[in-house]
Amino acid sequence: MATTGTRPLRADAQRNRDRLLDVAVRAFSDGGPDVTLDAIAKEAGVGIGTLYRHFPTREALVEAAYRNELARLCDAADELLDMQRPDAALRTWMDRFVDYMTTKRGMAEALRAVIASGGNPFAQSRDRLLAAITTLLAAGWDAGSVRSDVAPADVLASLSGVSLAAGEPEQRAQAGRLLDLIMDGLRYRPVA
Repeated sequence: MATTGTRPLRADAQRNRDRLLDVAVRAFSDGGPDVTLDAIAKEAGVGIGTLYRHFPTREALVEAAYRNELARLCDAADELLDMQRPDAALRTWMDRFVDYMTTKRGMAEALRAVIASGGNPFAQSRDRLLAAITTLLAAGWDAGSVRSDVAPADVLASLSGVSLAAGEPEQRAQAGRLLDLIMDGLRYRPVA
């Protein structure tokens, strides 16, 4: 939940902020950095003043939208483990990772503008992603459904490779097959 100073946002203000972030992700992914803030505010059903109260600059909105997507992905690890077996949760999370990377690729130009203005939207990305993967792997290790000799950084590199090789929306079926191969490798038990 976002805060203003030290107190949480009112429920209606939080809903407005969340809608703005959701619309911004789609708008920057589809329309690139040239989409107007007025268009984002209008699609979110708020006035431009509300947008600027939450995000004083275009760069602040882009960075917050990206970080919100990262948080959704990383927070999903625990949520998925509450609903699925550890290996199934990991595989579902892998699909979400590819979706996240597709969104990130769509937002690339807008994110470059943030970096050019001195921001670093990726400052904590790797650490957060590794923490989520570690959570999922540890649950699999404890359940005996995932081999225990795999480093979280290796899983992240593998998932990033799938996203680079088959991260376009029309390649989703291929990405799924590649993710299945990674899962098969994570389940494989080396012979002692």
